[in-house]
Amino acid sequence: MSEQKLAAELRTEFGKGYARRARMNNQIPAVIYGHGAEPIHVTLPAKATTLAVRTPNALLSLDINGEGHLALVKDVQRDAVKQIIEHIDLLTVRQGEKVTVDVPVHVEGETAPGTVHNLELTAVSVEAEATHLPETVSVSIEGRAAGEHILASDLALPKNVTLLTDAETLVVNISEATVVAEEEEAEAATEAEAEEAPAAEEAAAE
Repeated sequence: MSEQKLAAELRTEFGKGYARRARMNNQIPAVIYGHGAEPIHVTLPAKATTLAVRTPNALLSLDINGEGHLALVKDVQRDAVKQIIEHIDLLTVRQGEKVTVDVPVHVEGETAPGTVHNLELTAVSVEAEATHLPETVSVSIEGRAAGEHILASDLALPKNVTLLTDAETLVVNISEATVVAEEEEAEAATEAEAEEAPAAEEAAAE
């Protein structure tokens, strides 16, 4: 994952009133914490930051009054209606430092004809270097048949990434398509009716 470079400004004002003024000025309030240091309160450029945090676990390289800070996006608070970003929590990190994050599971391929897949786990918890976090963990379902299961232990993780989610956790479940099953049941019922019809006619004739 590449670093997103942003210019941040220190802030000394707080509260909802200030936050509203900041957003009207195309800025997003944020706080940087971690490593036992005092929290650093900043504002970030709204447009560039909104683009940057589209990536899960985005890594930001911040310039605060000429001083560099490397920070990981931990929480993004959005307006429930407008979905604009209201506040961001950032975790300060260092080169080579390992952190724990949740990484989205990305499904690739198509299952066997007549089957469907259910993604039972949308993200897995992993430990990885803060500067080399995977954006997603991919899993192939190509040609998988009904009844097959993909567990967390089956996921192929990038180098130096450790799985923290229980290895036996179900990630993807492959099952028979409901439509196919219903069609088979309908066909079986039709065949049964067809077999019963001659017998009923014979009984009526007697």
